[in-house]
Amino acid sequence: MRFSTKAFFAFLFLFSSFLFQNLFAQEKGVFKGLVIDVENSSPLPGANVYWEKNPQSGVVTQTDGTFSIAVLDLPARLVISFIGYETSIRDITQKDLDKDLKFFLNPEEMSLQEVIIQERRPDENVRNLETGKARVPIETIKNIPALFGEVDLLRSLQLLPGVQTAGEGTTGLFVRGGSADQNLVQIDGAPVYNPSHFFGFFSVFNPDALDQVEMYKGNMPASFGGRLSSLIDVSLKEGNTDQIHGEGGIGTISSRVTLDGPLFSDKSTFVISARRTYADVFLKVFGNEDIRDNQLNFHDLSGKLSFRLSDRDKITISSYQGRDFLGVNDEFGLGWSNWVTAAKWSRNISDQLFFDLDAYHSNYNYKIEINDPDNGFEWKNKLSESGMKAQWNFSKSSNLQTYWGFHSQLYRFTPIELLPLENSGLEAITTSSKNGLLNNVFAGATYHFTPKLSTEVGLRWGLYNQMGAGTDYIYEGGIPTPEAEVLDSIQYSRFENMQFYQGLEPRVAFRYLINEELSIKTAYNRNYQYVQIASNSSAGLPIDRWILAGTYVPPIRSDQVSVGVFKNFDENRWELSIETYYKDLQNIIDLRNGAQVLFSDNVETEILTGKGWAYGVEALLRKNVGNTTGWLAYTWSRTWRQIEGISEGEKYNPRYDRPHDVTLVLNHEFNAKWSAGVTFVYSTGQAVSFPIGTYPVDNQELPLYSKYRNQDRFPDYHRMDASVTLKNPNKGRKWRGSWNFSVYNLYGRKNPFAYEFREIYNDDFRYGADDGPITSTKQGIVMTYLFTFLPSVTYNFQF
Repeated sequence: MRFSTKAFFAFLFLFSSFLFQNLFAQEKGVFKGLVIDVENSSPLPGANVYWEKNPQSGVVTQTDGTFSIAVLDLPARLVISFIGYETSIRDITQKDLDKDLKFFLNPEEMSLQEVIIQERRPDENVRNLETGKARVPIETIKNIPALFGEVDLLRSLQLLPGVQTAGEGTTGLFVRGGSADQNLVQIDGAPVYNPSHFFGFFSVFNPDALDQVEMYKGNMPASFGGRLSSLIDVSLKEGNTDQIHGEGGIGTISSRVTLDGPLFSDKSTFVISARRTYADVFLKVFGNEDIRDNQLNFHDLSGKLSFRLSDRDKITISSYQGRDFLGVNDEFGLGWSNWVTAAKWSRNISDQLFFDLDAYHSNYNYKIEINDPDNGFEWKNKLSESGMKAQWNFSKSSNLQTYWGFHSQLYRFTPIELLPLENSGLEAITTSSKNGLLNNVFAGATYHFTPKLSTEVGLRWGLYNQMGAGTDYIYEGGIPTPEAEVLDSIQYSRFENMQFYQGLEPRVAFRYLINEELSIKTAYNRNYQYVQIASNSSAGLPIDRWILAGTYVPPIRSDQVSVGVFKNFDENRWELSIETYYKDLQNIIDLRNGAQVLFSDNVETEILTGKGWAYGVEALLRKNVGNTTGWLAYTWSRTWRQIEGISEGEKYNPRYDRPHDVTLVLNHEFNAKWSAGVTFVYSTGQAVSFPIGTYPVDNQELPLYSKYRNQDRFPDYHRMDASVTLKNPNKGRKWRGSWNFSVYNLYGRKNPFAYEFREIYNDDFRYGADDGPITSTKQGIVMTYLFTFLPSVTYNFQF
């Protein structure tokens, strides 16, 4: 896909001229207010506020529940709505402009049982400018049947159209033909480099600690960047200002608890949340001495402090720490951890100008220990990202909103080290450190030309420097290959520039409202990504090798065009959306056959660069209200790569190419006590390479693979999950409990996790050395599957 920068700037100039002609349109003031929950006095972020006679130009409350909306004519009726709460309508007069009014919303009795994807106005999907975006309520996630009863954010996102999974039980996401490392997952603005526990079976997010989840897979605002496929923006909740509140659960393999409330006064609050598994506790009760001393656990600990310094200033400090550990007796140990800290200062400079300043630090590391007297070693690595982001938002009128700012990111990837233990026969291995600095400036605007036609434009400019200390190698012929001789190396001192890249990332979107229930939207996005994973695994492992753009590895570029039709039926009780997209990828990387990248200081010799493309159609039908709610999603998509040196230079599918994907989510409320949920998923099997024959090596037959990659497929994947919830509906009680009974893989489908091609002895793939003499040998295929019928029970509580 070609894009003319000159043409874009010409369009941006003409469009800006038009905007500024309207910038100083006559208005009659700005009305401000605060929307809060009447029961616990906590703010309600994301509530919709609009004038009854002009609903298309409304605003959404900020994270602290405040809003500012332009006024054209008074008196007028102001409408405040929020999913799960009763709508409030107030008459506003000219005298109210000098007041900061509070609006108290009453929760609806059945609000927590609605299965929905977005907290928004009933017709928001038709009226807004967003394509490929979902705002996921935490209560929706909690209602979905879960593996081991462990409610999981990332696995819930897999139920959305255009989002696919790596395989059975995993939380890795592949969005619109992109790999897992092309998703930016962040907590309160800070990135999380490994958002998984238990090798990908669970995500790092404790649902009780979360406030809001937004996922962008289409029209990403210019204030975000750094990844090609999606942004998963997770916000930790803030404590209420009234009293101490708690919630948690006791499950099959883990327990969790969350506390929140006022800290020093009603102007400061706290939240603290903890979760831990106890799989290793169960191991100790077994009589088998081979496993009872093993360790297998993970934990999460997160917290958030909020301080309202004045009517205009607010500061929040949040932190997340999570750790996994697997230990086998005293012989083997593998551990990895995330530690993320973020701080934010929000200031209302005026009634029309708002300022946010974010600072964060994200650290990820892993460590492996092998305690063997002859070949013992310690293997460790650490990477981190530190950043600062400033953003100004200006709202001159209800028809025009603008924003601008900058975002600086410092990457530090320490050397990968393999350190032999004392008396070990191994040699030490240490790679070079990698450092990068990415500075971004961005600006954007949203403008409503007419009640029917609206647009959003944005531009992000990234300036990237790979910096020392570090080493660059000079190869024979100038091209890094495994066979090329290293002629020389160049050493760079600390902060010395090694390689520079820059790229403009334009974004533009339009929405045309055909009528009150039907709209058409289109969007174009360009993104650059300067950090990625070089790995043979599609599922994602804790030890995956992250690499920065540098001399031989340019940044990836993505251009995506999407078009969608959005239709509501039956007074917004039903929603239907159909979106289609085409994505073009340049400088995409893949590994050579048999590549070894974990300990290589010359990782560029194992990487090949080429192009890719993806396209598809996504359909979503959703029912929002009534005793039975849920959605049906279908995705048809294809993903291709073409890289010289792989598959004879012909196009091929990466493993996560799955043409057909179907998801059904249903929830039914029988009465105030009983509810039930069902999910069904179906997808085409992932693309793989099966052997085409064998060849002998040292009296063994090894599998022979074709030169063409991923021409075979696993069998199609399908599974049904179900759950039943029994709760106490009495909201007046201090302690409220509920029981959730769920079954994962209800009909016991044996979905393949992996295939192994090996010799089968005595026609028994379980044959062992103690099973007698070998009478026959043949080549065979052994399938591994993980879960069939898997029940679980969880007790959840609030107080």
